[in-house]
Amino acid sequence: MTVKTVGLDLANDVFQVNGISGNGRVIFNKAIKRAKLLRFFETLPPGCVANF
Repeated sequence: MTVKTVGLDLANDVFQVNGISGNGRVIFNKAIKRAKLLRFFETLPPGCVANF
């Protein structure tokens, strides 16, 4: 499945990130530390929509 939408819960040090497919299924839901957040977003496919 391909991630179409990414949700991000803003926080001080650890962010909760979830990915949703085009048909509304949850692909992932994980906690990511601030230091690794940019690297994580670089791995997502082009055309993803991010919601903050």
